[in-house]
Amino acid sequence: MSLQVAIAQINSTVGDLAGNSAKIADFSRRAAALGADIVLTPELSLTGYPPEDLLLRNVFHDKTIQTLDLLAAELSALKDVHVLVGHHVERGEKRFNACSVLVNGSILGTYFKHDLPNYTVFDEKRYFVPGDEAFVFDVNGIRLGINICEDVWFGRAPAQARAAGAQVLLVPNSSPYHMNKLHDRYDIVRENVAGLGMSIVYANMVGGQDELIFDGNSFVMNPQGTVCAQMKHCDEDLQVVGFDGVTPLPGSIAGELSTEGQVYQALVLGVRDYVGKNGFPGGIIGLSGGVDSALTLAVAVDALGADRVRAVMMPSPYTSEISWLDSRDMVKRIGVRYDEIPIDECFTAFRHTLASQFEGLQEDATEENIQARIRGTILMALSNKFGSIVLTTGNKSEMAVGYCTLYGDMAGGFAVIKDIAKTLVYRLCRYRNKVSDVIPERILTRAPSAELKPGQLDQDSLPPYEVLDAIVQMFMEENMGAAEIINAGYDKAVVERITHLMKINEYKRRQSPVGIRITPRGFGRDWRYPITSKFRD
Repeated sequence: MSLQVAIAQINSTVGDLAGNSAKIADFSRRAAALGADIVLTPELSLTGYPPEDLLLRNVFHDKTIQTLDLLAAELSALKDVHVLVGHHVERGEKRFNACSVLVNGSILGTYFKHDLPNYTVFDEKRYFVPGDEAFVFDVNGIRLGINICEDVWFGRAPAQARAAGAQVLLVPNSSPYHMNKLHDRYDIVRENVAGLGMSIVYANMVGGQDELIFDGNSFVMNPQGTVCAQMKHCDEDLQVVGFDGVTPLPGSIAGELSTEGQVYQALVLGVRDYVGKNGFPGGIIGLSGGVDSALTLAVAVDALGADRVRAVMMPSPYTSEISWLDSRDMVKRIGVRYDEIPIDECFTAFRHTLASQFEGLQEDATEENIQARIRGTILMALSNKFGSIVLTTGNKSEMAVGYCTLYGDMAGGFAVIKDIAKTLVYRLCRYRNKVSDVIPERILTRAPSAELKPGQLDQDSLPPYEVLDAIVQMFMEENMGAAEIINAGYDKAVVERITHLMKINEYKRRQSPVGIRITPRGFGRDWRYPITSKFRD
């Protein structure tokens, strides 16, 4: 007995039924030409993932079924090739996350997902009800079962498939990325699938969907827990893996990236898909001469190309000469359009307009924020006039403690490094410069500053970023309380101040642009801290 199984690691777009169908058909034809008996596409490959409240619209359901029928007819030309397609199914008042096997113009059968994730970024129980039956089918004398994504994170559904006779488990996934997620998947699959004596073919979605990144990294594992094939990170891919009986033969294995390499490619994919799938002609970035805007600019150019990115330097009376020089240096290296629009006159006009209201009061953060809001207004005006989206440059460390200006540097359409801690910002810049030297060294070595008042440095207002980032991670990503963080060796006053700032700045974060998630918990759909709360720990 032999079998050829193709993994179609495709980038579906939510709601683009015709486009997704065409992509499934294209990958299936290419797989068939390579001799594939089975083509496995990701979870909800036809609708895109997650379709969210589109699922509540009857017309979306009707068009999905129409498109599925047309796809089945189109694929009938691929004689005896079994194509697994993810979609949703409605049965009366119930809705299921499903995967159908299309062969010779008809649907051989459909599997309904058993385990519905309802944590972090997932809320599938809002839309679906769980299935409870195994589905096993035969190709070339080999018995194949289907599980969908979350099913293999628990033992029940794989065991049910095994009991129904499955020898190889086919698993369509839309498993979102966070740092080093791939090894979590390996461990779970070894325990819940390989441990039952089954081989597994794991096909994961690739692409950006709002704040989520689907990293691909599809793989094949044998019953001994050995990875026999490994596909690309953050890129579409197609691989056909042969089986000798129920044992997968060695296939191509993509090289494993460093953490910085993983994250950088995820950021590039996120920007490319958000800008491209939403139809923006390009991106605009406020360049400051600092490390955050430098990283954002590098990512944007790698994602979109230099001809679709515009950098704008908006110096104030407090902008240092080296910020000008470093900004000019970087844009020459990277080749984007660059404009300098001084804000001195605007700032003077604001202060003159408000002089009578502020009479007798000392200058403070108000005047600093006015400068940031002038810059935000300029960037949004350019966005309105030319259509390109403003890519904001605030990092996770700043977002956590509110070291950012609402309607100022937070103004924009997509927050590229919203989930990147400041210490990781520097690591990513170093990683990018190893590819090619685009970020001037002085940007990476000078002390960070907002440059909104004379002699200002970030560390005047914040603890060292190594300390800040560690506290934020423990409090936010690991759900540790202040007392636990203090017991871990951090200064009591610093911990109490940082956790207090994180709580009181929730109102700002709720008004920030959507941004790319690369950690197990980002400021977005999996962070739901109440704005109004009197709880103190």
